[in-house]
Amino acid sequence: MAKARTDLMQGTLELLILKTLSRDSMHGYGIAQRIHEAAEDLLKIEDGSLYPALYRMEERGWITSEWDVSENNRRAKFYKLTKAGRKQLEAESANWNRVSQAISRILQTA
Repeated sequence: MAKARTDLMQGTLELLILKTLSRDSMHGYGIAQRIHEAAEDLLKIEDGSLYPALYRMEERGWITSEWDVSENNRRAKFYKLTKAGRKQLEAESANWNRVSQAISRILQTA
């Protein structure tokens, strides 16, 4: 049976990017692939969503970027989490846990 892809709730893409970059610096395509694999193909991150989010996060100081050569010998922009980004990851993770618990409770009682 084919797995259905799920659209992301507003704001969750940044949380997923922060979590992905908490392990290692990566280029945009690598970030999308890592999220896709970790979600077992249930989520797909489109370029039209990913790159604007990366630019916003860089403007906010949560990530930095630098040009380097990718594993397939192409020039790519690599993104890395900053100290402010780590703090944001903690805050967004805590908020996600509160929201998901609340939603679970509502769904169980409804």
